Amino acid sequence: MKTLCAALVALMTAAAILAACAAPPIQVPPTKVPATLQPTSLPDLLSTILARGTVVIATASDYAPQASLKANSQRLAATKCASDQKTIAELEGFDIDVAVAIAKGVGVEPCFVIPSWSLITIGGWAGRWDISVGSMTITTQRAKALYFAQPYYMTPATLYVHETNATYSKASDLDGRKIGICEDCVVFRDYLDGTLTLPGQQTGTAIKNATIMPYIYNSGALAALAQGDGNPLDAVLTPGPEGKRAMDSGKAIKQLGDPLFSEYLAPAIDRQSPFDPHSFVAAVSAIIAGLHKDGTLLKLSQQWYKEDLTSAAATYDASALGK
Repeated sequence: MKTLCAALVALMTAAAILAACAAPPIQVPPTKVPATLQPTSLPDLLSTILARGTVVIATASDYAPQASLKANSQRLAATKCASDQKTIAELEGFDIDVAVAIAKGVGVEPCFVIPSWSLITIGGWAGRWDISVGSMTITTQRAKALYFAQPYYMTPATLYVHETNATYSKASDLDGRKIGICEDCVVFRDYLDGTLTLPGQQTGTAIKNATIMPYIYNSGALAALAQGDGNPLDAVLTPGPEGKRAMDSGKAIKQLGDPLFSEYLAPAIDRQSPFDPHSFVAAVSAIIAGLHKDGTLLKLSQQWYKEDLTSAAATYDASALGK
């Protein structure tokens, strides 16, 4: 163990050393790059990350419990992260813990950047970051610009109405009504517009001609829905855990019917990367599979959401997403 830790000193930060010496490293099963992910003539991204000793991860800083800034945090003193990148000591949340586990599986230090969501989802990152770990839903449209690794969790897209509402009993009752969503929730907007396509799922929309009411956060839409007189919304479309958390906090809302569709959320890597990303995509998928198998993701889901949101994602077939 002394020999192992001595070697780690040259490669890892002090915080990472403590973690590595306290528990055995994640065992990543051997992987074979799928035929749809054949290497190119570009420099290899995984090799570049290993040589650098860091993986640069795009995430959020205001999206609790997925990712948020720690209160009164201080940057790690011993770090390989660039000055404009945040260290592991400065962020917390479910996505952050998953990102740290991926970095540990690769064997490098995680460094975080916080670009706008639209810049992340559109692709064309120009090598500014290596991977996004930010609860991104796998969609057919996004898969044209991004490679998706194995998803690490799943959330049901769910409708909520005011708890006293007796007018609506099913989704189609909301035809032409005002439905709140978060302003960056393009997946929900596309669903209500009838343009959403999800790999492996039948899509379309059960609601016609809805008036979409955007709010900065899901929590803001749910708070507006919970108002009594003067309620500006008929319903809110949001991830199930968000609605459940609002109900548990005493908000006057209730679920309407069954979830409309499932959001499978996964790490994403730029298809237009200046480096060949294929071996990195395969490695990240293998690490996620290992985190499913050893119960790490389940434990993190219970910690941050108080429920299992990960088991369904373990069986998702991501092999076709590399085409």
